[in-house]
Amino acid sequence: MLSDQAKAEITKIRARYPHPRSALMPALSIAQKENGWLSPEAMSEVAEFLDVPPVEAAAVASFYTMYRLKPTGKYLIQVCTNISCSLLGAEHLVEYISRKLGIKEGEITHDGKFTWISVQCLGSCGTAPMMQINDDYYENLTEEKIDQILSELASN
Repeated sequence: MLSDQAKAEITKIRARYPHPRSALMPALSIAQKENGWLSPEAMSEVAEFLDVPPVEAAAVASFYTMYRLKPTGKYLIQVCTNISCSLLGAEHLVEYISRKLGIKEGEITHDGKFTWISVQCLGSCGTAPMMQINDDYYENLTEEKIDQILSELASN
């Protein structure tokens, strides 16, 4: 259920565009920020609010990796596994993160803090291997850097 504040934000964004469909991506982001992820009900509500078919909201949400289609931990770790990152050890780092956190891809740690997924290209090929945690980039990764990052986040 979208809050009145979320509806007001979506209304403001919708006014910027000649067609409500154009506001779909930012509206989905607002719903995700409010709920932590996009449930089928949230996608349908956004679609109804923008007067677009629910299948369009679901198609957009399932296409882009920035949208979460199931609950995640407090920190969503997205590890780039595209060519530049892969050539510089991304697969090894994915295995390392999985072992370190004790979870498989898409799972949530027992304390609810972490989920990791692999994604295609986060647009930082010159600083590969890299990952994004929530909205922050971490680049030129090594096991030691990952240990430091996860330790800092675990204490929050």
